[in-house]
Amino acid sequence: MKIAIISDSHDNVPNMEKALKYINDQKIKTIVHCGDLCAPSMLISVIVPNFKSKIYLVNGNVGDPELLEEIAKKYKDVNVCGDTGKIEIDGKKIGFTHFPIEAKKLAETGKYDLVFYGHTHKPWEENLRLTTDNSKTVRLVNPGTLAGMFYKATFAIYDTESDKLELKILETIR
Repeated sequence: MKIAIISDSHDNVPNMEKALKYINDQKIKTIVHCGDLCAPSMLISVIVPNFKSKIYLVNGNVGDPELLEEIAKKYKDVNVCGDTGKIEIDGKKIGFTHFPIEAKKLAETGKYDLVFYGHTHKPWEENLRLTTDNSKTVRLVNPGTLAGMFYKATFAIYDTESDKLELKILETIR
């Protein structure tokens, strides 16, 4: 199963619409948003009408978390997970948060195969070797910024079956 990982969309409606079109065209049924969606109206007017499957969101450092959670309760497929979220898909344990320091702490618990985060706007992937079990590594991944602030607009697609992660640069998507 493929999942889309988005972060730091910062109310950029055209970029969100373009990413959602691609995600839908690829028949992806799960989105993980690693924070800084910003205005809850983005959820109501752009994401929910254009994506009819599971959405998992965490809080960032911009926006009103209480309002976002209140609005999300109206939609059965929208899950606001607070500051950290966790899901398991096809046996892959995935943690996600907004901040890199919290992401590293999640990864260091050894409970996850992958941990996604945002905040820096810079796409990044590293394999973190656990100090408690030197044979185990956790993939720590930042999909970049969908808003295109400071770096090109990007998001990521993760395939649970092949364990492949692909960075998508929005301007190259037709």
